[in-house]
This record gives sequence, C-alpha cells and structure tokens, in this order.
Amino acid sequence: MFADITENDGDRGQVGIGTLIIFIAMVLVAAVAAGVLINTAGLLESTASDTGQDSQAQVSNQIEVVSASGNVSGSQTVQYLNFTVKKSAGSDDLDLEDATVEVTTDEISETLTFDTAAAGYGNGNFTVANTDETSAYLANTSDVVLSETSERKVIGIYMGSSALGDELEEGEEATVRFVDQSGATTIYGVNVPDTISSDQDYVAV
Repeated sequence: MFADITENDGDRGQVGIGTLIIFIAMVLVAAVAAGVLINTAGLLESTASDTGQDSQAQVSNQIEVVSASGNVSGSQTVQYLNFTVKKSAGSDDLDLEDATVEVTTDEISETLTFDTAAAGYGNGNFTVANTDETSAYLANTSDVVLSETSERKVIGIYMGSSALGDELEEGEEATVRFVDQSGATTIYGVNVPDTISSDQDYVAV
C-alpha cells in the first residue's frame, strides 16, 4: 500500500528544493533591481525637469538695455554709466536686487552687486533708479522689480568708485554684462565718443 522511497527519489526532491530556492533568490534580485531602476528613473526625470526649467528661464528671462548714457566729469571723462533697462517679452519678473553687473575694461574686471543704501553707488556697487531721476549720482528706488515690459529702470554704475577706479576716457571701450537672478546674461558694449567737448554733461555710450 505504501510506495518505497528510493535513494533516487530523495535526490530528485533535494534538487527540486534547490531549484526553488534559486528561483526565489532570482525573483528577489529582480525585484530589488526593478526598485533601483524605478527610483533612478524618477530621480532622472526630476533632475531633467529642473534642468529644463532652469534652461528655459535663462533663455526667456533677459534684461534688455533700452539706452545708455555717460555722465561727463570736468576732465572730459565718463564718470557715471546709466543704463535704462526693461525686461524682455515673455520674461518672468526680474528682481534687480538679485542681479549682478560685470564691468570689464582693458584695465579692470569687476563684478558689482546691488547697493541697498538709500542713495549713492556705494563702494563699487550699482544702484537702481526710476527714469525720472535727473542727478548724476542716482538715488535708489524702493521698487527694483521689473514686472511689466512697459516698466523702465535705470541701472547706475560709478566708474570712479574704489572698486572700479577707472573713469572712461575719450575713445575708450568697456563691456558690461548684466546677469539676472535666473542666470540669464545680457552683454552691452560701451563706446565712449572719440571727442567730448567741455560743454557736454552727458554722452551716449
């Protein structure tokens, strides 16, 4: 009534159990690998999305220079640079307080930050004034955010500051690089006229 279990039957049972253990181990390894791949894919997707948003901001957010002028000192050099700026079409709000301005000439290369003082250019910083400001030494406005394309602000740079210390002479050139809070860059080339008369207070640069 009872079948005898031979030695071969026992070996087959042990082989079956070993195969089952190997199969379960392979399933566990595959599950772990799948979990790692899913987590990696999610991380890559998140990183790609952030990178795409940053890249889009750098392309669309731009400080656009409408006009530029220089205040002439008594020695016929350009002492102050004033840039009337706006935000480009399609740009997000531009907070000029978070911007930087890089000034490069044959003799200097300096990065300027916003001067939070109520007035003045500070010790090598730049100011942001309203367009109705008439003095050469521009006073800061309390509103330094460009939220509409119709808005205009004036970024002022004192070339004679202790950080720059290099008033621009006749025929001299400079490169001014505006970098907003998203990292978008606008480059403006300053060209001082070859001749500045003694009766000129301002010159286009």
